Amino acid sequence: MERQERQSTYTATATIDEHGILTGWSDGARQLLGYDSPAVVGRPATALLAADGGSARRVLAGRRRWNGTVPLRHRDGRLLELGVLAHRRTSDTGVTDWLVVSAVPARTRPPRGEPLEEWTFLQSPFPLAIFDAELRLVRANHRMECALTLPEAAMRGLGLPHIVPGAGSEEADRSMRRALESGRAQETRVRLGPELDRGIVLTPLKDAGGTVRAVCMSTRPPLAPDSPVAPDSAVTGDSAGARGSAAAPAGSGVGTGTAADRARAAQELGEVTVPRLADVMAVDLLDTPPEGAEDSGPPPGPVVLRRAALRGVPDEERRGPGADVGETVVCPPDSPPAQCLAAGRPLLYDTTDPGVAEWAAVDPGAVWLRATGTRSLLAVPLLAEGGVLGVALFGRRRDREPFGPDGLRQAEEFSARAAAGIRQARDHSRARTSTMALQRSLLPHTLPDQAALEVASRYLPAATRAGVGGDWFDVIPLSGARVALVVGDVVGHGIRASAAMGRLRTAVRTLADVDLPADELLTHLDDLVLRLAADEGSADPAGETAGGIGTTCLYAVYDPVSRRCTLARAGHPPPAVVTPDGAVRFLDVPAGPPLGLGGLPFEAVESELPEGSLLALYTDGLLEAREHDIDEALDKMFAALGRPARSLEAVCDHVLTALLSHRPDDDIALLLARTRVLHEDRVAAWELADDPATVAHARRLTEEQLSTWGLDKVAFTTELMVSELVTNAIRYGRPPIQLRLIHQDATLICEVYDASGTTPHMRRARIFDEGGRGLLLIAQLAERWGTRHDRVGKTVWAEQSLPAAAG
Repeated sequence: MERQERQSTYTATATIDEHGILTGWSDGARQLLGYDSPAVVGRPATALLAADGGSARRVLAGRRRWNGTVPLRHRDGRLLELGVLAHRRTSDTGVTDWLVVSAVPARTRPPRGEPLEEWTFLQSPFPLAIFDAELRLVRANHRMECALTLPEAAMRGLGLPHIVPGAGSEEADRSMRRALESGRAQETRVRLGPELDRGIVLTPLKDAGGTVRAVCMSTRPPLAPDSPVAPDSAVTGDSAGARGSAAAPAGSGVGTGTAADRARAAQELGEVTVPRLADVMAVDLLDTPPEGAEDSGPPPGPVVLRRAALRGVPDEERRGPGADVGETVVCPPDSPPAQCLAAGRPLLYDTTDPGVAEWAAVDPGAVWLRATGTRSLLAVPLLAEGGVLGVALFGRRRDREPFGPDGLRQAEEFSARAAAGIRQARDHSRARTSTMALQRSLLPHTLPDQAALEVASRYLPAATRAGVGGDWFDVIPLSGARVALVVGDVVGHGIRASAAMGRLRTAVRTLADVDLPADELLTHLDDLVLRLAADEGSADPAGETAGGIGTTCLYAVYDPVSRRCTLARAGHPPPAVVTPDGAVRFLDVPAGPPLGLGGLPFEAVESELPEGSLLALYTDGLLEAREHDIDEALDKMFAALGRPARSLEAVCDHVLTALLSHRPDDDIALLLARTRVLHEDRVAAWELADDPATVAHARRLTEEQLSTWGLDKVAFTTELMVSELVTNAIRYGRPPIQLRLIHQDATLICEVYDASGTTPHMRRARIFDEGGRGLLLIAQLAERWGTRHDRVGKTVWAEQSLPAAAG
């Protein structure tokens, strides 16, 4: 489970399933606490705590990672206060567990160097971490702490795979081992976090005798593509380009295959070619053409381009009248860029030629040629999969040899790789735009009007290359003035995740419309996710399915009459509630398994909420933003929720402002709801006898109550509905029988409850039938009607809209 360490230092690891049962126990854990694996595996992890286990469960609720000090009991009875790091992991099959690691002995603070060295390390603008000869972290500067969202003290003594579990950290760990053994720097393109996505550099640190003592991990710094770069005066001609190309890091090339956007891909081309191949360069791209126009080449006449990169031009010249990055460049048909695009092949020019000199003298897009004294100009078309994307222009000054065959070959090679990156970024941008359009069309555009809750929401799509995910939310009016709140998160990103989200949102609305209890609704949704995954797997066995296995969902139903909220969740973070006195806490809702695992139960809980309570439902992207750990994120969210605000919209802004300083790395859905109450003056309820004679009594009660409410205009219609509903309950149901009227601002709801579970069905009565017309009459009189089943019995309800002047 881990490498053999020196006797003085080892790593203790354990795995714990979602139910708190120990499922793994390393030899380091045995050394630490004295228990053999058979003695603890299969037992509750709380049995090893020297404190209340319930508090541990509350601390871990809704989190992906936690670090801190835990009191543990040794087998011999000793109390051990240990610093631990815990990661919540979900396997490919959707099984979730916790990996808990601790470096032993206690993580003492390592010795520091000279003040200047210490300042340099701590204040470096780039993430830096030092791992010892056993590949255990001994130092991390502030930027690395921010990048990994963990303090140095929590990471000290641990290997990278224990700090950031995953395939990326395993690969970086192997590269670190190669750097340690070979004494040569290694570079890997793995991504360990938002700030560690430009490639990881692993540098061996040697003592005075040349022995490797440690490895420094850092990230490739972002190069300033527009900074002036002077050519090496001692290196000229194509041989200089060859030597410069060979000096580039192995495997880096242009680096455009992983560029996040077209501009970055173009800028990376300049970073690689200046000054190795050229003294100055510019990249001009065609604006995004209409669909299908890329393969036809540029249109005849002047060519309109947009400058994407300009490198090697002094700052004082770039502030002149010429076109800078981001500005439009219009190239006449006889200009070198237009001729190059029309020919579809590289063209070489001498800027002293009359035609080129005239173009360079009058065209703002060519000012950089005069400013830098360029003599030899090479224009190379950017071609990708047969499409023309733009042109790359390379220039050499008078004191350097003109471009020759070697220079032309290298320019073509670099430009082709850059074009592939630009095309990839453009395709990704188009796919992201389509996905976002689909996602927004599937999310609610406006939240429905209802009297039970005041609601506000926010949705922020992810800004990462993975694309938009499948987060969603919904507000669904239910019978009896109740309202359902839903927040969910579909596994994956891209258009398939958005499509899966749309299916699940539609399914939730359909299941909610038949008034299923919260736990039963999640069970049906779990079955649906399994079927979707099976259908996608059979349709595309080799493809990545987005059926939703591992999808999370939180479903809550609030009743403004009883002030009770019923909630159930499937692997989703728990909701937060702010009571009217300003106290903020999590509602204790059993986690339940993520959707798609099948066969596992969900549990619903009921909580009474005072009037004016604030419910906060959200997806995990809100708490997993970079620059802070989960504890800090929770503190900030609680503070923002409890902060006084004029409206719920302002509370949404407070939460996002407190937790986000940038575009999120994962989708974020936030739904806030403030509870309202329908008081006794708006609700009337009576228990009726199981006797046909009580129908007339029910009509009188209804007439008197509507007169009290000032709703005499709808009294006749309501009495007809009450008569039919009560008659059906007496004839086909079982006692007790209850009648309830609910008066909202614009609607009147009539409900009749009986203890029978039989569902009434509307049918067309024939001419000579004595019955069968009751529910048909109700369907014609009411705006909506239906049946909802309780744990025992059912309620048949009918809702009608009130005239504008009523009430």
